Amino acid sequence: MSAIAKAFVKAQSEFGAALKTSTNPHFKSRYADLAACVEAVIDALNKNNIALIQQTFESDNGVTVETVFLHESGEELRSGKLHVPVVKNDAQGYGSALTYARRYSLLAASGLAPEDDDGNAAAKAKPVSAKPITQDEWDKLSAEDQDWLRSLAMDAIKFLHDDKVAEASDYIRGLQLEATMQTAFWHLFDSKQRSAIKKYREGQK
Repeated sequence: MSAIAKAFVKAQSEFGAALKTSTNPHFKSRYADLAACVEAVIDALNKNNIALIQQTFESDNGVTVETVFLHESGEELRSGKLHVPVVKNDAQGYGSALTYARRYSLLAASGLAPEDDDGNAAAKAKPVSAKPITQDEWDKLSAEDQDWLRSLAMDAIKFLHDDKVAEASDYIRGLQLEATMQTAFWHLFDSKQRSAIKKYREGQK
């Protein structure tokens, strides 16, 4: 691993910023899309004889991606598999999930951290309520809105998977989602997850 380790350290010192080149359609704010993330690292990697590969793996309920850095010596660095569930079981749903997975896998593997991707911290709105929309209502949202809400929900679900219900509830309250997006957000949680948050909040009253 000595060859790729040395080359990767040098490449990482030359990585650019993951520029906010795309616009979130709800808040009209900007964030770094997949193309911007790739652009931030690809030249430095190739200059140091490292190829960027993102492998996909079979999954029954979503997409699984692993970012791999392959050195000309044959040595490689693997970042570990990232699984993203698919909300809508069609080509668009899988395409959106794949884009999301590739983006966040690459960010984690490269050590890049664009700040406040969705720019929603300054939004003024009422706290969310744990009420989901129907599948038909979800389908009417743009792919951009779906990707954005999915990225927020995934962060909350990570807390729930670790049985950190209080942290999940606090994170969700901090999002301050505008009313029209509140119920769409809850569509991404299963009934058990929504119930856990609701029960926790009732106990805090």
